[in-house]
Formats: sequence, structure tokens, C-alpha cells
Amino acid sequence: MQPKEALSNIDVAVLAGGLGTRIRGVLGDTPKVLAPIAGRAFLGHLLDYLAQFGTQRVVLCLGHLADRVTAWLAQGGHSLDVVCEIEPRPLGTAGAIRFVRGELTTDPVMVMNGDTFLDADLRAFVASHRLSGAEASVLCVEVDDAARYGRVEIGADGRVIRFAEKAPGHGTVNAGVYLFSAAFLDRLAASEAVSLERDVLEKLPAGTLHAAVVHGRFIDIGTPDSLARAPAVIAGEGK
Repeated sequence: MQPKEALSNIDVAVLAGGLGTRIRGVLGDTPKVLAPIAGRAFLGHLLDYLAQFGTQRVVLCLGHLADRVTAWLAQGGHSLDVVCEIEPRPLGTAGAIRFVRGELTTDPVMVMNGDTFLDADLRAFVASHRLSGAEASVLCVEVDDAARYGRVEIGADGRVIRFAEKAPGHGTVNAGVYLFSAAFLDRLAASEAVSLERDVLEKLPAGTLHAAVVHGRFIDIGTPDSLARAPAVIAGEGK
């Protein structure tokens, strides 16, 4: 499989409806997904990244300040088919997926957080997911300081044992990129879960969720400090 073919037949849902309260003092009324990073909106970097792997169709799960995002998209500058779905009220990450389930037509579907960037080979992630036979896979990354993130404990078989509490120091964390089968998404859509992480993934029986672990540049732009470091990380100058 060539890189340009990896996601050619996989819809990508981007969770971008959050309020961004921790960085509102920096961004003001600019939605987090449009945070200016090295002269380009963060969403632009994400779409460029997805295009490298042949992505054809992206479903943007929007909420807060959605009109700003749709206006940015209307300016062009990207080659992907982007569908915008605007939730009527904050539904949480699981609720957002439930809301757009009807727009996700492939099997599997990739789901990713709209405020994180990971320089990973998505071709390898897709191959790992298919080889595992699991209905759901999570992309994980090793970081020097896992204090902001819950750690992921992974067994020798590559399956998630549990999601642990936040703790400082080196660790493997959830990078916020997933592959879900149609059957998994249907069960999620039939549930009343609000948080994908707490209400769905953390409640799965041990060994259900496949984990692919990578070493790569990773940034979550959810705090002023990480937002400030994002240009260097995306440019390949830091992590």
C-alpha cells in the first residue's frame, strides 16, 4: 500500500466542537481548530497531513464558533471533500460521533481530535488495525512527560489493559487518533455515552482495544504553553 492509498477509502471524522476554554485568553473568539500556527490555521495543517495519506473525505464535527470554521473552509486552500456537521449544543466527544454517524459511510472510520497533531505513519496504523482483527484501535505515542495525559497500559499482545491516571514522567499516552469498525460505531450511536474516552474506551473490557504505539512529534494545543510550542513541533524542530 502506497501512502497516498492508505486513507483513500476511509472517512475521517475530526472532533472540533470544543469550547477551548483553557486557551480562550490567547485566541479570543478564534476557535481552537483555527489557531494560527506558523502562518496557517491548525486545521490547515491537519488537512495537509491527512492529504498525504490519500484522505478523500473529512467530516468536521463542529459546535462552538462553527461559523468561523465554515468561513475559513469557504476560502479554499485544501483539496479534500470536507463535510461540516454542527451540533445543536455541546454533546461531548461520544455525542459528536453519534450526531454524525449517518455521514460516516466507510468501514472502518478514522476518528481524530481536532486539537492534536502527531507525525505518525497512518498507513502503518491502518495496517496494524486490520492485522489485529479488533473492532477498535487507538494510536498511542510515547512522551517524555505524561503529566497532562492519562497513561495507556498495553499488554504484550498489543491490546489495551487499562487507561491509568495522570502521572509525571515518561509514558505512553493516547494520541487521540482512532480506527473504529462500523459495528463499533453503531453500538456507540445506540448508547447514551457523552465522553468517548471516559464513557466508551475506558469502560471496554481489557483486551478489547488494539493499540499501535509510535515514536513521533506530538502536540496538544489545549494550553497556552503547548499552543506556543506548536509551530516548532509541526515544523519538526521539537516535540
